Parts: sequence; C-alpha cells; structure tokens
Amino acid sequence: MGFLSVGAPAAVAADGGGRLAGAGLEGAGPAGSGADRAGVGAGARGEADALLLRCRALVRPALAGAVGRLHPWTGEMAAFSLGWADVDGTPEPGASEGKGVRQALAVLGAEAVGADGRVAVAGAVAVELVHAFSLLHDDIMDGDALRRQRETVWKAYGTGPAVLAGDALFALAVQSLAEVPSTHTGPAVRRLGETLTDLVRGQADDLCFEDRPWTGPDAVRPEAYRVMAEHKTGSLLGCAAALGALLGGAPEATVAALDRAGRHLGVAFQAVDDLLGVWGDPAVTGKPVHGDLRRGKKTYPVLAALAAGTPESRELAALLEAAAPGAPAPGRPGTPEAPSPDPVDAAGTLDDPAVAARAASLVERAGGRAATMREAVDQLAAARRCLRAVPLRPGPSRDLDALLAFLLHRAV
Repeated sequence: MGFLSVGAPAAVAADGGGRLAGAGLEGAGPAGSGADRAGVGAGARGEADALLLRCRALVRPALAGAVGRLHPWTGEMAAFSLGWADVDGTPEPGASEGKGVRQALAVLGAEAVGADGRVAVAGAVAVELVHAFSLLHDDIMDGDALRRQRETVWKAYGTGPAVLAGDALFALAVQSLAEVPSTHTGPAVRRLGETLTDLVRGQADDLCFEDRPWTGPDAVRPEAYRVMAEHKTGSLLGCAAALGALLGGAPEATVAALDRAGRHLGVAFQAVDDLLGVWGDPAVTGKPVHGDLRRGKKTYPVLAALAAGTPESRELAALLEAAAPGAPAPGRPGTPEAPSPDPVDAAGTLDDPAVAARAASLVERAGGRAATMREAVDQLAAARRCLRAVPLRPGPSRDLDALLAFLLHRAV
C-alpha cells in the first residue's frame, strides 16, 4: 500500500452530479416560485455548478495543505475519502469529490456580509473536514459498503483504520480553525464545538431510532425525526454559513440568521436523502434500490406514512412489524394469535426485495412520499425567509438563494 502526498492540489474537476431521477422532486420548488415548480433549468444548473466549482477552487489548496499535515497513512485514507485518490494512493481525477456544499456556504456566507470570500477559507476547510469525518464514521455505523460509486473507507482499509482516519479529520478540523490569526477565531472555534456536539447528538438519536418500534407510544414521530435531522445534517450546514459570516465580521444577528437558514436547509437535505434512500436511482446514489427500507431505517417518508392514519398506513405498519428482525412467524411459538389469511403475515423480511418493494408502494399510497416532498419544500422556504430577515449583499444573496434551490433538485 502506497502513501499519497496531498500537499500539492490537483485540478479541481466539476462535479456533474445528477437530478433526483425517480425520487419525485423534479418539480418541487418552494411556494411562489414558478420556475422551481417547473423544475430547475439548464441555466440554473450551470450557474449553481459554476458557484460550487468557484468555491471548491478557492478552498482546495488550503484543504489539501491541511490534509498533507496528517500522518501519511491517515492522510492517504483522508485523500481516498475525499475522492482525490484510489485505495493505493494513486491520484484519481475521475472520482467524485462531492459538490462541496459546506465549503461553498462558508465562502458565500462571507461574501454575503460584504467580506472577501478568502476570509472564510479556514472555516470552509474546517467544515469540510468535519463533514468528511462524519461520513466516514457514519458509513461504519450504518455498514454501508459504497459511497459515490466507490468502496467506503472502512470497506477499503478496515474498520479500525477508518475510525482512526475519522478521528484524525476531526482533530484537524478544530486545529485548522483554531490557527486562524483573527479576533474572530475564539467565537468561531466555540461555534464549531457546539456544532460538533449537535452533530453527535443527532447521530445518537438516529442510531437509537433503529431500536424503537414502528408503532405504539414509543414509536418515532415525524416531529422527533425533524429534530434529529436538524442536529445531524442541519447543524453543520448552518455552521458553514455562519462561520463565513462570523469570519467576515458580521454582527451576531446576521450570523445567527445564516445558521438558522443552514439548519432548515439541512432538514430539506435529509428529506431529499430519505427520498433517494427509497426511490433513488442506484446508478446515481451508488446504493441498492429501496436500500433504506431493506435495512429497516426509520426515515421521514415511512414515518409520515405511518402517521397518516389511512388504511394503507395500517397495512404498512402490519408489514413492518411482521418483517422486523426477531418478529415471530405466524403459527410458530411466540405468536400470540392464530395465523391470519392476510398476506402481510407471510411477508418475510424487509431484506427480501419483493417485501421492500411492497413497503415502498404502501409508503407512497399512504402519502409518505408526498409528505416528504412537502417537508423539503417547506424547509427550503424557511431557509429563504431567514436569509431575507437580515441585510445581505444583493449579489452573494442571490447566489445563496440559487444554490439553496438548486441543491434540492440534486442527489445529496
């Protein structure tokens, strides 16, 4: 296994990404936006891609320099996780680096308050490193073998090394921000620390949800899931935009507004991600069809469907309970009542593609898919209201607005 030197940044390639093909969000824009209701056009997609590319190009040298300070082995794993190299450390320019949404939010946050985007680079590096760390550990906890059509770090290098690489990225994020020679450094580091606490809280809730029942008083409700999503996904997006504004010298009210906007965007992101987890195109997501359902994950579409109170909701609940791990089969010891002719009782497990497909159909018929689309659109509208509540520079503000809308229509 070779070690990669990442000190010299390679050319930044545009990330083509993909629309939410088959996930049902092609025409879901915020209320009052006719263009968004008709879908995001090629011009808007090109504008957003150009914004993301510009911000990645600004941040990439500092990000590569930070990763280059790591131990060669953890640095190699970090480069692999960031899409810069393959598993033997060879540069891989064709791999997806991701869109760089968080670093873009940091740069645009600074520009929106009238500062040069370069003042936000250290903040952008910090949030990108935290994001990489969180994905790396999240893949371990979820057992995901693929991300962006490649092996995940734990699958390629082993669980122990992947945990170590994640720890290294976490520490490097804090160090990179703490070294900024600015009067705003202390508040920036405190904000990052609060964000890390929120992120871990959200991840803990997500894992705890897996052990809670589908129905009954201890079931997870959509409201609880929304709070989890804000912590797990929204906190870092909010931190990114807020750090840009803070390092740009903005007043606290503006910093807080950008943080709230990012948190709303995070819930919208999670809603989109949940749609992709059930109905996304595997060629785009890199994950199996109905993957979240087959793993029994409690995602927003399923929880909204269960909460709808329709006949389809009840049928879905029966199927999920019957297919849950450890559920007794009808007519076997431990079954409290006699077998029923209802085919739900013979459902099998959610790992069965036919059972997962049936569950996905019930989720849609019970309104879970539509409810999730509405949630994403509503959260995007709330993010925009936050941005409009404070004075921001017109040009960067339009950039932020365009980026928020466009990201809702892309694979997360």
